Amino acid sequence: MNAFRLAGDMTHLLSIVLLLLKIRTMKSCAGISLKTQELYVLVFVSRYLDLFTNYISLYNSIMKIVFLATSITIVWYMRYHKVVKQTYNKEEDTFRHFFLALPCFILALLINRQFTVTEVFWTFSIYLEAVAIIPQLVLLQRSRNIDNLTGNYIFLLGYHNLLPSCLVEQQPNIHLSPCSRLLMLLLLLLL
Repeated sequence: MNAFRLAGDMTHLLSIVLLLLKIRTMKSCAGISLKTQELYVLVFVSRYLDLFTNYISLYNSIMKIVFLATSITIVWYMRYHKVVKQTYNKEEDTFRHFFLALPCFILALLINRQFTVTEVFWTFSIYLEAVAIIPQLVLLQRSRNIDNLTGNYIFLLGYHNLLPSCLVEQQPNIHLSPCSRLLMLLLLLLL
């Protein structure tokens, strides 16, 4: 296993744990974008379509299940928990997040390694993950209210997204398409 992949998984997991900790202990999702969380559910559902058909390792399978379960749990809390859902600020979280999904899907149909269902959806998830944080950043800009746990969550999420570029630097045989490089650059500029 690559050290950068492990570090990326652990920082992403830590960001999710911090977010769940905030939601459970404070009974609040103030400052958190439901739109970003819904995009992450879409990212993981589309990326892990092969969960039951393609076994890679126990670690890989467990991480897929954990990321799926925690993402769905966060969205459930924000939408349906009787106390937490009252703290969600729908008026400030107005970014039309599904406008991000459609271009990412079209791009995945056009630019992928192999034109199969799982590969197109995996590619879609990569493109979508690169822009999924945009609704969260817009919400923070509008609300100007950020607590420590929310700030740490966003920092770790951004750090997690930077680690793939380190992986590419360490493995020169990986060739990214120009579009992938552009999306990576866009993500770096947004952070």
